[in-house]
Amino acid sequence: MTAAAIQPPPELREPFRARFVGPLLLGSTLNPINSSTIATALVGIGVDFHKGPGTTAVLISVLYLCSAVMQPTMGKLATIFGPRRVFLSGAFILVAAGIIGAAAPAFGFVVVSRALIGIGTSAAYPTAMALIRRRADATGAGVPARVLGNFSIAAQVTTVVGLPLGGVLAGVFGWRAIFFVNIPLALLTAALTLTGVPKDEPVRRRGSVFTAVDVPGIALFAGTVGGVLLFLSDLRTPDWWLLPPTVALATGLVVRELRARSPLVDIRMLGGNGGLLRTYLRQAVVSLGTYTALYGTSQWMEQAAHYTAFEVGLILLPLSAVSIVVARIVSDRGWIRIPLALAGAALVATGVLMLFITHRSPVIVLIAMSLLFGLANGFSGFANQAALYIQAPAADVAVASGLFRTFAYLGAIFSSSLIALTFGSATTDTGLHTVGVIMLILGAVTALMVLADKKVPVRTA
Repeated sequence: MTAAAIQPPPELREPFRARFVGPLLLGSTLNPINSSTIATALVGIGVDFHKGPGTTAVLISVLYLCSAVMQPTMGKLATIFGPRRVFLSGAFILVAAGIIGAAAPAFGFVVVSRALIGIGTSAAYPTAMALIRRRADATGAGVPARVLGNFSIAAQVTTVVGLPLGGVLAGVFGWRAIFFVNIPLALLTAALTLTGVPKDEPVRRRGSVFTAVDVPGIALFAGTVGGVLLFLSDLRTPDWWLLPPTVALATGLVVRELRARSPLVDIRMLGGNGGLLRTYLRQAVVSLGTYTALYGTSQWMEQAAHYTAFEVGLILLPLSAVSIVVARIVSDRGWIRIPLALAGAALVATGVLMLFITHRSPVIVLIAMSLLFGLANGFSGFANQAALYIQAPAADVAVASGLFRTFAYLGAIFSSSLIALTFGSATTDTGLHTVGVIMLILGAVTALMVLADKKVPVRTA
């Protein structure tokens, strides 16, 4: 028997080849890309349909809301019908969303398109994590730290590419191009998935689909998350009336999921898995700090320090570059605990530096602030994701990954209200210093959460 005859198949020798990981990475970037590209299209949409900024802002919030609800929901569907099938379904929903948005004859069609974009792109990340976990377990590859690092790096690249891409598309082809571009991207993702990702096993289901999917649980979860996001979206004039129904929905969700045979949110599992629950909370805190610093400083640089949008982009460019480099180093070594603690320390350092910055500060100081923030972003991105991968049960990794993204959206929405409360009616140095205090507190909380939590893994191996 020759050596060639006894060689294992390629998927065992190299389980995470580009042919397999590539479409999963591409699909996972489509949600954050659509989150950022819309910023450059809002004015054009408002002009064409005679809508003001307050109305067009719904195009941002509807995607956040649909994404926050649908990420774990898509994860649930993946555990029942197979992650590859759900991943492909999301791509085809995105194609439909692109067509509706690009050809929208009225503003309502644009809103529907954004909702479908949120639903379609939400299928990618939780199903990608499930597919990677399935491949890793089948091949005995252990925790694929480098692959998880690639997802973290892809998110950083998306942060850099999203706004410029949206600016070019909207500036050259008009705002409809922001929606149209989803069509070729989704079709490419689907084609690469069909050729590079192995098929799911046949569906083996007992009982009704209604029970297996946990439709009542999804409805209660959607109501709870929607109520929380709406309340957090504007804390300057809080809608206090939202609290009683939201608390009622949350209570109903807990009661329902404790009784459900196949719950969307496994309350008992979370109650017995404190490490995973604290990873969710840590992700929300880090996300709150990330978005508060990113959008707060961007707004301050434009309105108080009088830099152009292009100059602000250049000042923040080191942030993404450092994040990518740090994420690569950390993921190659599989470090988790120390990077998370360092992320907290970097947020503290960023906050301290902000306390001494004014609109007269030289640009080198602003770049230093960007570098510190990049360190925090790079340290936390991979480490939190790897902690989730290790702490989540293999059978629940899709739903767990979706909930991970939901907590990130909660931090993102909260940050917008926090910035509005901090700056008020005018963007000033005093407001920036207040943001610095908030960053300092969030960094300290992050570090303490890591140091006091014995369940945080030291590394992936």
